[in-house]
Order: sequence, then structure tokens, then C-alpha cells
Amino acid sequence: MAAEDPSVSGVSGRYATALFELARDEKSVDAVKADLDKFNALLDESADLKRLVRSPVFGADVQLKALNAVLDKSGIAGVAANVLRVLTTNRRLFAVADVIRAFNALVAKYKGEATADVVVAEPLSDKNLDALKASLKTVTGKDVALNVKVDPAIIGGLVVKLGSRMIDSSLRTKLNSIKHAMKEAG
Repeated sequence: MAAEDPSVSGVSGRYATALFELARDEKSVDAVKADLDKFNALLDESADLKRLVRSPVFGADVQLKALNAVLDKSGIAGVAANVLRVLTTNRRLFAVADVIRAFNALVAKYKGEATADVVVAEPLSDKNLDALKASLKTVTGKDVALNVKVDPAIIGGLVVKLGSRMIDSSLRTKLNSIKHAMKEAG
């Protein structure tokens, strides 16, 4: 399965595939996904947790002790907590974001969903997210899970990457196109 999807490869792909197969066998795919998404959100929110995960300065024992405290406090348990501990023990915690991304890709494929990466200048309202999902569903014929990132540098509009397709309607790109056209004309 991992070889079929180029986004699921390498160390993170192997861990994600093993985790997915275990979660599928235990019929806990949704619970594991929810826990991993919760951990990913914690990573995005906490610079200290990000440093703990990425820094080679911390030994596995220190990382494991800190990780256990984070898991206990956040309520992450079961298969997801165990795989995070295995990543830590095997000195692969730095790859956790890639493992989560690959796991989510496997879950989406399993459920017949497509996944779109969306970059926006400011957070979208639920109404706008639903409209975007509906639009993408008409294009793909599948339910679409969105990975939304906020990047004020695009100024306005959005950039959508769905599989091999990319739609860039950002204001930054439009301004750059005008700038290049003016240089050529000038």
C-alpha cells in the first residue's frame, strides 16, 4: 500500500503504514486519527514541544518522560500514544509530523477521500470551509479532507493543491504576474 502512494514513503511511511494497519485491525482508525490530530495541534501551538520533538540534544529518556507528561495531560492514549512512545524510544520522534501526515493520507485513501492542501491569508469561516469542500467534491467526486494553513504572505485569495493539481488564486501571484508583464512591456 505504501508503495502506491508517493506521499507515504521513507521512515515516516513505514511507521505510518504499520500504525494504519494496526489501527485498521483493531477497528480504531478514527480514534487514532483524532489522537494524532490532537498531538499535531499541540505541536503547532507549542514552541517548547516542537523543540523537544526536533532537537537532537534531548536524549530518548528525557523525550519519553516529557512526552508521557504531554500525553497524560492531553488525554492521548491507546495505539496513538504507543506509536508516539515507539517513535521516541527509536529516536525517530523528529519525524512525527511526517508520520501523522502519511497516516492521514492512508486514512483518506482507505475512506475514499481526497486530501487537499489549502493555504489562505487568514483563517476561513466554517461556511467558507464547507463551500470549499463542496466545490472540491464536485471536481473530484469524492469527499475532500482539507489541510488548511494560514500564510499572510499570500496577501489574499488561496492556493489549493489537490493531488497533482494546483490552483493558485493568491493576490501575491497575481501581483507578481502584473509585475513581470510590466517589466516585459517596459
